[in-house]
Amino acid sequence: MTATLVRRATVDDAPAIAHVHLQSWRETYGPVLPADVLAGLDLDARTARWQAILDEGRSTIHVAVAGGEVVGFASAGDRPDEGGPAPRELEGLYVLARHHGTGEAARLLAEAVGHGPAYLWVWRNNARAIAFYAKHGFVPDGAEDTHTVSGHPIPAIRMVRT
Repeated sequence: MTATLVRRATVDDAPAIAHVHLQSWRETYGPVLPADVLAGLDLDARTARWQAILDEGRSTIHVAVAGGEVVGFASAGDRPDEGGPAPRELEGLYVLARHHGTGEAARLLAEAVGHGPAYLWVWRNNARAIAFYAKHGFVPDGAEDTHTVSGHPIPAIRMVRT
């Protein structure tokens, strides 16, 4: 595997982030979402959304680049006034399946939220992700929610690191 660079994302990264986002969903959410929903995810719409997110600057976004290709990303934001259990929320962390176990996700996590208090939401049945976050000090705090994608519910749990 090629050495990976983790850096702040720019608006020029929006298409690559959108690709990783959708591919990661296809690799991860097959047990939850119907195949036609996953196949129908719109890359152009997701790219436009990531361009808007990067333009807004409300979130901090980092990318992992290996061999000139974006292979993962993390997005996080400060939430001091929104009543969350910690001041920083990990909004998303995705790494292509072929890069699982390389340490790229850990590096992205560290860049996104540091080593201090933070929280995140994770699909309740995503044992791999839950174990990864637990390894990095996050524990479920009992909060649950349901995120809906194309009309399909994805039950989620909140994990917190204090």
